[in-house]
Amino acid sequence: MNPIEEESLKSQRAVQSVEVGGRLLLALAASPEPMLLKELAAKAGLPSSRAHPYLVSFGRLGFVRQDGDGSGRYALGSAALQMGLTALHQLEPLQVARPIAEVLAAETAQAVAVAVWGNLGPTVIRMIDAVHPLHVAMRAGTVMSPFGTATGRAFAGVVGSEQIADAMAGMALGFEDAPRTFDVRAYDGQIQEARDELRQHGCTRAVGKPIPGVNAFSAPIFDHERRPVLVLTLLGREDLVSASWESPMAQAVKDSAQEASRQLGHRP
Repeated sequence: MNPIEEESLKSQRAVQSVEVGGRLLLALAASPEPMLLKELAAKAGLPSSRAHPYLVSFGRLGFVRQDGDGSGRYALGSAALQMGLTALHQLEPLQVARPIAEVLAAETAQAVAVAVWGNLGPTVIRMIDAVHPLHVAMRAGTVMSPFGTATGRAFAGVVGSEQIADAMAGMALGFEDAPRTFDVRAYDGQIQEARDELRQHGCTRAVGKPIPGVNAFSAPIFDHERRPVLVLTLLGREDLVSASWESPMAQAVKDSAQEASRQLGHRP
């Protein structure tokens, strides 16, 4: 074996070693509580005797710690926590959601919108047109009704009541006789309906409203602090997008929103 091949083999072994050790870190990250060596090694698919040296090295680096209660259980250490927090802070929700929305639109051939909760309520920040002609007045900057649209209700079911009241008041500022503050209790019933929809089905829907002949499904996207940061909406003609809660389109929206949430560090 020549020196180049020898060096290449060493490099491959080094990469493999990192991957093996990484399985232990991933197992710890997926566990809700510290684990004993035997349990952790089994989760990573390793014998305990092989896992232990990795854990010693990770411990020296601060990636792994052992409980001080005498049990010897392993958990992620301060360095792993800092690395995770840094990664989460570098994530921008729209950067994560945009490619997922584009894949959803491509796979379903339907229009897909990404919305954020702005000063005036649900506001579209990304709109991907459908393959089939769809005449809807939705584009980046469009403000959606908090209760009259699937997008709005997906937000209404997860944001605070004060945010909804502020948005309703803001939307009415253009009218002279409009109140400057809103009693959100007047919307308690609609807020509860939105929450019930999300709890029962994992998404909200609009059937022929506010646009006749167009159905839509929406699902919220959460960040690592469980805050609703975006809403993903799929909409299309009623002959192409079934209004059934069990339809493939509804499931596709939920799966896409869940994947975006997962990438943002959200754990249900």
